[in-house]
Amino acid sequence: MTGSEVSSPFRLVYVPGVMPDKWVRIWNERLPDVPLTLTQVPAGSAQGLLLGGDADAGLVRLPVDRTVLSAIPLYTERTVVVVPKDHLVTAVDTVSPEDLADEIVLHPLDDVLTWESLPGRPALERPATTADAIELVAAGIGVLVVPLSLARLHHRKDLTHRPLEGAPESGVALSWPEAATTDRVEDFIGIVRGRTVNSTRGRTQQPAQEKKPAREKKPGPTARRQQPAGGSAGRGRRGGTGGATRNPRRGRPRRGS
Repeated sequence: MTGSEVSSPFRLVYVPGVMPDKWVRIWNERLPDVPLTLTQVPAGSAQGLLLGGDADAGLVRLPVDRTVLSAIPLYTERTVVVVPKDHLVTAVDTVSPEDLADEIVLHPLDDVLTWESLPGRPALERPATTADAIELVAAGIGVLVVPLSLARLHHRKDLTHRPLEGAPESGVALSWPEAATTDRVEDFIGIVRGRTVNSTRGRTQQPAQEKKPAREKKPGPTARRQQPAGGSAGRGRRGGTGGATRNPRRGRPRRGS
């Protein structure tokens, strides 16, 4: 590939609170000729963009529809309650749902937690977004329960948060359409899983070439066994090894001497 040739971009969407900067940096180092486009989208719309072909992969919140989407869970976030800095719950290190029994607990329409029963008392209306709910908390109208990353994303100097025990938690996953597991998706999977640049895991490997049988080495001149002079090894046994065959007439006594 020449400097003027650039591959099609890899389109990655991510939901608020997720920080993909480290993975994007590694992508740019390993695949400088493949642009990565990064788009933040509301948590509720990420799966639709993936299924509609508007993104190649996404950093989304679980659960996802596993019948059509593949997903690799990455981590699970702790749940916190966001309150004004002068709120009573700031006197403790952790909060239980029972501690919020008398509080108005705001429940925004884009809430990413799956509740069986929301603690506290419900507000008259549900805020449209988490950002709107944060404004209401700052105004002293109620408290808000969110994953820790969203509390940090919407940080304000007049607000703080405490861990909420016994509350639902939100998991983050890398997800992509099951029918579109491309080489670029495999590249990004390798990055988020910490694989080295030379790893081929997940890729279709080329069949190994059949090795040619090693040639049998022929013995060198010094390895050849010396044969006795004059023919076969059987000759020369009379008279000892290494000597010439004796003449059988030699050494007989003369008659009449």
